[in-house]
Amino acid sequence: MIVKPSAEGVLAAVQGFASKGPAPVHLWDPPFCGELDIRIARDGTWFYLGTPIGRPAMVRLFASILKREGERFYLVTPVEKVAIKVDDAPFNAVDFSAEGTGQTQVLTFVTGVGDRAAAGPDHPIRVVRDAVSGEPSPYVMIRAGIEARIDRKSFYRLVALGTHHEVQGEDWFGLWSGGQFFAMIPTAELA
Repeated sequence: MIVKPSAEGVLAAVQGFASKGPAPVHLWDPPFCGELDIRIARDGTWFYLGTPIGRPAMVRLFASILKREGERFYLVTPVEKVAIKVDDAPFNAVDFSAEGTGQTQVLTFVTGVGDRAAAGPDHPIRVVRDAVSGEPSPYVMIRAGIEARIDRKSFYRLVALGTHHEVQGEDWFGLWSGGQFFAMIPTAELA
């Protein structure tokens, strides 16, 4: 079921949160109201009724009320919850900063909607490799089960910071951040 008028209701209910960052959606359990024709493309572009949402402030507003439950994504307010479609990860990590070196290094990622997360135990980095091509797809957890896909330029910069470390008796190439090593690829598989 597609619910068109809900976009205005969602927008009106969250106007107060726009400048405060993500809303406390983890505290809200409103009734499910159907699906809204919003889709987040793999490149991070948000679409409404098939048309890109061109206002960055509107995208940030919707991103602030995004919630994941299982494999589905929802826009949530205190009074309603609507399902949306997400092609890959809902956010893209478009940049990062690195402070320190080695095991004391901290990598802080920034998404296209302005969220920040320092990789570590609560914000892990993972790399998924395509079964056919072997192409890596790197992700970082941003908040409450919501990941950001790390963009290509940032991934290349991360690789330059990578190091080798033994994990369960096997040598891996990966990254340190927040006192945790994030394995990316077995050293033996590096060409």
